[in-house]
Amino acid sequence: MLGNLDNEVIFKKAFTDKLVLKAFVRDVLGIEIEIDKIETEKKFEPKIGFVDFSLDIFAETIDKRVCIEIQRIEYDYHFDRFLHYFLMLIAEQQKSGQEYQIERTVYVIVILTAPYKINERNGRPVRDEVLLLQLNPKNLLGEIRDLYGHQFVCLNPNHPNNDTPKPIRDWLDLIYQSIYSPERPVLNLQNEGIKKAMELISFENLTPEERAQAKNKEAARKVLTMERVAGKQEEKMEVALKLILAGSSNEFVAQITNLSLEQIEQLRIEKK
Repeated sequence: MLGNLDNEVIFKKAFTDKLVLKAFVRDVLGIEIEIDKIETEKKFEPKIGFVDFSLDIFAETIDKRVCIEIQRIEYDYHFDRFLHYFLMLIAEQQKSGQEYQIERTVYVIVILTAPYKINERNGRPVRDEVLLLQLNPKNLLGEIRDLYGHQFVCLNPNHPNNDTPKPIRDWLDLIYQSIYSPERPVLNLQNEGIKKAMELISFENLTPEERAQAKNKEAARKVLTMERVAGKQEEKMEVALKLILAGSSNEFVAQITNLSLEQIEQLRIEKK
């Protein structure tokens, strides 16, 4: 049985292993790297862009020319947050106002374990398994000029696509099945990174301390989820009350807030 990669403790145990991380980067980004050190909850001093943020997993290569950041998100963030991480890692290399050269290539990989809840600017929902962002300019003919190697990759196994390359598919299968089919995962064991990750997060290979930490993280997340749900319900009630005071019908209030007619009628009674 596999540990849940949606759990911070399990995720970090897998992806802070150098063999696993090297194989993951190779399959997702198509580059071979030799990792120097791997850090978790990486922070920068002084703070970048006046925002105090931490990176789940941060690694640098031995030659210091590549830095990799992997961010696990179990609930949906706006993409502005991901873009901020990406650009701040590039900006961090600007040590003074006189130095503009960016010596290291920055790669950010975000793994989302929940379906997207965001839309494009035209209103269409985002339903992509793999999203890519590169910072190379184009000319008017659409030809790319390879000036910067920086890349941002967003992976979401909840939106499967037949066009996803097999190496990436293997990792998305690992993430998805660890969450939804941990007892009977069907994975590519020919990939040495996948095989090692499975060994690391196998329930029988977790120490008592890791199991306890994982349970604590899961309990904390459930409490946070309950608080979010309660907060959203309270917001709906506040909107419904304002509409009632403005003279709106129960049907109209229900249409706007998705509350039941019984809940809205109870609000009217309480208001009286």
